[in-house]
Amino acid sequence: MQQFIFYTTGMIRLTKVFHFETAHAIYGYDGQCKNIHGHSYELHVTVSGKLPDTDFIAAPGFLLDFKDIKKAGAEVITLLDHKIVLSEDYVATHPEISTHENLEIWPCEPTAENILLYVKRIFDKNLPPDITPVHLKLYETKDSYAEWLV
Repeated sequence: MQQFIFYTTGMIRLTKVFHFETAHAIYGYDGQCKNIHGHSYELHVTVSGKLPDTDFIAAPGFLLDFKDIKKAGAEVITLLDHKIVLSEDYVATHPEISTHENLEIWPCEPTAENILLYVKRIFDKNLPPDITPVHLKLYETKDSYAEWLV
């Protein structure tokens, strides 16, 4: 019989990757991002929770199933995928855009940083109480991202 040595000091983190397509514009910005444009976002959501006091995680052996992280993030996809996200200020200045059926109007500018904070609130609400987001990374382009860390 093989003997296993488990270490319960430290932390286990689980990461699920999400993809969504969203258009936005940044009101008051003096650059190309002031115009409506889109991105193929990639969101990395890393969660953690308290490890048991035993040498291993009891059956089925998950801290949290990856499908449960996916389920917790379904609201992000529903609210952002194939949507145009604009601030109240942008829409007030461009009222003709307000009739679009896929428009989400926010009280703030939909920058990568603000989208990340929005995502964090959704995961805080949708994850089990013993599981917490510890790291969120949102790629706006393949080489530019915003990060949130505990």
